[in-house]
Amino acid sequence: MKTNLFAHIPTQLPDELMETLHEAGGVRIERIVSQGHTTPEGQWYDQSWDEWVILLSGSAELEFDQGRAPVMLQPGDYVLLPAGLRHRVVFTAPDEDSVWLAVHIDSANH
Repeated sequence: MKTNLFAHIPTQLPDELMETLHEAGGVRIERIVSQGHTTPEGQWYDQSWDEWVILLSGSAELEFDQGRAPVMLQPGDYVLLPAGLRHRVVFTAPDEDSVWLAVHIDSANH
């Protein structure tokens, strides 16, 4: 079945939109849509799996807890977030959709 990553995005999102597009064999592919959403102050993502993420539209900034410099992302930029790397989203464009494609890889299942 054909679909489009930019289709069916609500005009107003009170919360960040996260949708699993496919999941199999320890890999989960997810679409994330942000409209000015950020990780709450003092909260960090600390995952037990690797995450590869690409920003398809909008802009965003990631911050890290282990001395790594923050990363500003523009469309087409991608990063690998290894398991255990504490990170947070400190900025997404408030006036446009920031659409991400995330691939979560659970190495325990590979």
